Amino acid sequence: MAATALAHIMGKLPSFSITLVESEAIGTVGVGEATIPQIIGFNRMIGLDEMEFMRETRATYKLGIEFVDWLRLGHSYVHPFGTHGIDMLGIEFQHFWIRGKALGDTASIDEYSIAAMAGKAGKFDWPRPDTKSPMAKLAYAFQFDAARYAAFLRKKAEAAGVRRIEGRVVEVEQESETGHVAALMLDNGTKVEGELFVDCSGFRSLLLGQALDVPFSDWSHWLPCDSAVAVPCTLGGRNEPLTRSTARSAGWQWRIPLQHRIGNGHVFASDHLDRSEATDLLLANLDGEPLAEPNQLSFKAGHRARAWEKNVVALGLAAGFLEPLESTSIHLVQSGIARLMSLFPDKSFSEVEIARFNKETEREYSDIRDFLVLHYHCTERDDSDFWRYCRNLEMPDGVLEKIEMFRRSGRIFRENNELFTEASWLSVMLGQGVVPLTHHPVARLLDETETLNRLAHIRKVIEQTAQQLPTQDQFLQQRGGAMSPRERLSA
Repeated sequence: MAATALAHIMGKLPSFSITLVESEAIGTVGVGEATIPQIIGFNRMIGLDEMEFMRETRATYKLGIEFVDWLRLGHSYVHPFGTHGIDMLGIEFQHFWIRGKALGDTASIDEYSIAAMAGKAGKFDWPRPDTKSPMAKLAYAFQFDAARYAAFLRKKAEAAGVRRIEGRVVEVEQESETGHVAALMLDNGTKVEGELFVDCSGFRSLLLGQALDVPFSDWSHWLPCDSAVAVPCTLGGRNEPLTRSTARSAGWQWRIPLQHRIGNGHVFASDHLDRSEATDLLLANLDGEPLAEPNQLSFKAGHRARAWEKNVVALGLAAGFLEPLESTSIHLVQSGIARLMSLFPDKSFSEVEIARFNKETEREYSDIRDFLVLHYHCTERDDSDFWRYCRNLEMPDGVLEKIEMFRRSGRIFRENNELFTEASWLSVMLGQGVVPLTHHPVARLLDETETLNRLAHIRKVIEQTAQQLPTQDQFLQQRGGAMSPRERLSA
């Protein structure tokens, strides 16, 4: 992603060259990757054709995440993309929904989201922003084979002039006076010199963490899951444009349906569940036959104290890790790339720009952390030591303030242009059992009958619109984004 974006945006500058060092010997998880809508902007920025991308990466569409058993066993809700209902009388829609609940309306907030209703019905179409249809409120993302996405981008990067070198880094040379990285020595004897180094070396953080010794800020007391086991399986079960997250006794299981298989994984806390039990639990809850041996992973939630140090910028796992509960892993890479573009240095490496990069990066990690903690803390589950630990977490201040304000008045405030919108906080707080005591007083300007009638009308329009959409498979076939029959046979 970094090489492709840098080549596409800056590759025509004089005396600008990009060398990509990677090793085929270093494996990837490769079980399917879910994303959030921001990836659409990144793909467009680097000039990807959406249907070519869908075919090459075996991608499906994603309209949100279905959370199963998070509040309590047997309960589910959707965190959809896009917004809910229609804002009225100058205030947010949820205040009318809250009033409707008090008047006896039993409809869930999901019924006021076109993304949630289309997702549950297995339907999809592109948004129609210039209409009064609920489709103007729709947003979407993708679920795809991450290894195929990397290969797809590798072709684009090399076509744009990126020089790729096969090899593993065995030594990092630094300038004696500044401590800047000067060159990398590879296992095949190749020496790679450079002026700016982008560390994409994963958890090892070879340059930022090891060579430059930037410390790691540990957030595992807030996010105690530290392990995962992942495995792909054959297609089976429901074919919906939704990622599914099912809470388990000491963590949660992901399900990411692609065109040719399903990606699955079990994220868990090793203090509460051993690896063999976690693996057995995952394998017992697949929708199809396993296609590979389970892949075991260990990690720690948190981030490097500085993502940019001297002439090294870290992206992805080299900069930090937040579990993939809300599909933010690829976004954090792409937002880091966008931040690097806007603050791209000259040879002086201005400390002011580096400090701004690090401040914005840490803020983004903190905002996402807070949203993830919300899922764990606000739950009725007390059926295991893990969930009892989560219910008693000492919450970050920003999360507590949002929860208490919403519980008291139904109000939500988005701060510092944070990643997750008011609609996202609304979905998850309601889904996790945070119930508002009252609503904005303006919602009472509509009388009881008018309130209930408007709510019923909005639900009806959204339901009818969702039912009229093509299925996801039909859409991909019609638009040219589906795998060929031959590819399906060989998948």
